[in-house]
Amino acid sequence: MAIGRNNAGTTLDPYPKVRRMRFRFGQPEPMAHHFVQDDIPLTHLIAVLSGVFPPGEESFIRSVRKFSGEITDPVLKKRVAGFIGQEAVHGQQHRALNDQLIHNGFPIVRLFTFGPGALREKGVIMVENLVPRQVHLAFTAAAEHYTATLAKRVLGTQEIQDIPGDPEVWNLLNWHAFEELEHKSVAFDVFRDRGGPEAVRIGVMAGMYYLTIPAVSLGIVASILSDPRSWRPFKVARQSVALVRGPIVRGLLKEMRPYMRPGFHPDDIDTDELLEQWRQELFGADGELLDRIG
Repeated sequence: MAIGRNNAGTTLDPYPKVRRMRFRFGQPEPMAHHFVQDDIPLTHLIAVLSGVFPPGEESFIRSVRKFSGEITDPVLKKRVAGFIGQEAVHGQQHRALNDQLIHNGFPIVRLFTFGPGALREKGVIMVENLVPRQVHLAFTAAAEHYTATLAKRVLGTQEIQDIPGDPEVWNLLNWHAFEELEHKSVAFDVFRDRGGPEAVRIGVMAGMYYLTIPAVSLGIVASILSDPRSWRPFKVARQSVALVRGPIVRGLLKEMRPYMRPGFHPDDIDTDELLEQWRQELFGADGELLDRIG
C-alpha cells in the first residue's frame, strides 16, 4: 500500500480533506501595513511566501498530474485527488491575501500574480517541461517537505503562535500549515510509486538545501527595498537578527537533513498527535475556522 506510514493503522483519515475556505482579509478592521505587529522582516517574509505560493502550488499540481494516469493504487489515487484539491484552495486563498497585500503597498507580490495563460505562467511551464518529469516531481516532494517542516514548527511552537499579528493572516497560516501536514507525503509517495530514483530525490533536495534560504532572503530584501514604509535600516537589522535566531528559522536546515538519508520517508516524522490537536482546534465542534468554510 502506498499510504503514508503513520496513517496506516491509526484513526487519522488517510485522504487529505478538501475544505473550501473563505478568509476575510481586512475585515472588519483594516489590515496594518506591517501586519506582524510592526515586525518588518517577518511581515515581508510572509508577504514573499504568500506571493510565491499560488504559482508554486500550481506547479506542484502539474508535477503530480504528469503521473496521475499511471497510478493504479486506489488509496494513492484518492490521496492525489485530495492533494490537488487542497493545493488549489491554498492558491485561491493566498491570491485573496495577495490582493490585499498589493493594495496595502507590497509591490513585489505583483511579480508572482498572474493568471492562467499569462506569459509568465507559460514561461514557468516551459521551464518545467525542459526537465525530466521525475525531476519536477522530486522538486515538489522536496518543497512539500520544506513546507511540512515549517508547518510543524508553526503549529507545534507556542512561541510562534504567540507572535502578535493580524488575526486573519494567522488563521490562513494555521489552516495552510495544518493541511500541509495532512498531505505531506503524497508527492513523495507518487515519486516512489512511479520508481523515482533515490539519487534524484536526494540530489534535488541537496540543491534546495543550499539555495532556498538565500533565495528567500533575497526576496525579503527586495520586498523591503520596494516598500518605502520599511526603510528603517537599524530596526530592520535588529529584527532580522531576531528572526534568524528565533523559532521560525533557527535550526531549520538541521531539520531538513534527514530527507537526504537513503530510505527516508516523510512519515518517519510523526505529526499525528499535532494534526489531531489542530483538527479539533480549527474544525472540531467549536472549531475556530468552521465559519470560514464556504
